[in-house]
Amino acid sequence: MKNILISGASIGGPALAYWLRRYGFNVTVVERYRGIRPGGQAIDVRGPALEVIERTGLGDQLRSFSTNMRGMSMVDEDGNEVYRSTEHTLSGGDLSSPDVELLRDDLARMIFDAVEGVEYLFDDTITSIDGNLVTFEKSAPRSFDVIVGADGLHSNVRRLAFGPESQFISHLGMNLAVFTAPNWLELDHWQTFQQSGDVGGGIMSARANAECRVYMGFNGEVDYDHRDVEAQRRLIAEKFADAGWVWQTALKHMWEAPDFHFDAMAQIRMDSWSHGNVVLLGDAGYCGSPLSGQGTSMALVGAYVLAGELRDGFGTAFQRYEEILRPYVTANQDMALKNQANGGAPTEEFAEVVNSLTLPRY
Repeated sequence: MKNILISGASIGGPALAYWLRRYGFNVTVVERYRGIRPGGQAIDVRGPALEVIERTGLGDQLRSFSTNMRGMSMVDEDGNEVYRSTEHTLSGGDLSSPDVELLRDDLARMIFDAVEGVEYLFDDTITSIDGNLVTFEKSAPRSFDVIVGADGLHSNVRRLAFGPESQFISHLGMNLAVFTAPNWLELDHWQTFQQSGDVGGGIMSARANAECRVYMGFNGEVDYDHRDVEAQRRLIAEKFADAGWVWQTALKHMWEAPDFHFDAMAQIRMDSWSHGNVVLLGDAGYCGSPLSGQGTSMALVGAYVLAGELRDGFGTAFQRYEEILRPYVTANQDMALKNQANGGAPTEEFAEVVNSLTLPRY
């Protein structure tokens, strides 16, 4: 029985663990955070990713976590509504589609709970990879047949096996923070957005209106430490110091939020997603940025395909994984750039790209 190590316990990692266990592999997941990380934005499961979830038998549970948005509005600095829609939202797109929008941490917990027989090493990280031998910050060194980096945009596995992040990252000139706050605007399955110059964002109700998720972003590239959360909060506070609408109240909630997350909108593009016995999954290998609206779906589909190819034999698994997935990934990454040029709104070809992959059967 082959031993596989996955770095990252967000969505792609546990999804891969699910399929690998189903195929009889021994699976260990290492995660720097002390458990399943809370927070994160509303994410979407679309196209072939919906089919992947159905094949796990979790389709009904997925839909039970839906944000059930009724619509959205845009307001000016004084809170005057300038636009509204009950047909689409900025976070989830077309409300009449079969897509499911839910909170990132709800999906992560759902998949985590569905996986059995996996060893988790929380509050730990990989420090070196030497062939099959992996050393950890806290756990004893061990050998694995395959090492998977599913550890996000700033992947530690990618750095160790492929080189510095600077070789692969492409910044899109935008930055976004997201955190949980009380639903002080009393939004009812609704989201409201406001933009003034280089700063803006939105607030959407969440979890049956019991709370909300706040998005605060700004344009331009900045130098920041992706692990220094307090410095990131100060950066957002500085950028929004003079912002109108309800942003000053949002800043007060930001300082109290236990799940504050900030990062640049960026893409990861690589000529190859594997090196030796190391392979990358999701944002670690092919981040499309939130502008693609497809990061979660690409991770779910990637996990399914990678596990299926490993089941069919290690010899050509990585090659087949790339052959099947790369056209789909590239189309989604290119679409994100078109969405950016379109002011963040999905282009007309969005649905076509989303459904551009026929899911293999394993």
